[in-house]
Amino acid sequence: MHPLHSFRYCPLCGSEHFIENNFKSKKCERCGFVYYFNSAAATAIFITNNAGELLVVRRAKEPAKGSLDLPGGFVDLDETAEEAIIREVKEETGLQISTPLYLFSLPNIYRYSGFDVHTIDMFFRYSVNTFSGLQAGDDAESLFFLKKNEIQPEMFGLNSIRRAVEIRLTEH
Repeated sequence: MHPLHSFRYCPLCGSEHFIENNFKSKKCERCGFVYYFNSAAATAIFITNNAGELLVVRRAKEPAKGSLDLPGGFVDLDETAEEAIIREVKEETGLQISTPLYLFSLPNIYRYSGFDVHTIDMFFRYSVNTFSGLQAGDDAESLFFLKKNEIQPEMFGLNSIRRAVEIRLTEH
């Protein structure tokens, strides 16, 4: 089901005459308001140590609870993608990073509370020399490092993360 079908009422005037305008918007026949359904912004990061091992998160919550993930999360209002990934890394790992390097983005559908959230996931990379303060927090059940030959994309539960891992593995 297209996400626009979940919205029955105009968010401006409350009218039920909120109809499909095109594949990405609905329009209110009463007040003329047009609502565009856009992707939510999310971030993830490839953090490596001096040995080239990848820091991974075991997810503590649904979706994909118990599977592997990269540190990251949604971008808050009035926050840049860089600020979001720095905040998310601190919340999930305890690490304080600066100036993450942007790599690429991938579209994704993130199932949350029975609702499909369309996202644009922005991927970064960062190398860390010291891991003092490393501790699982927020959405992370645990943290650990994987050597390159131990990384198996199918172990990552979220589609965009799995695809990003596959991309990074073929780049090196």
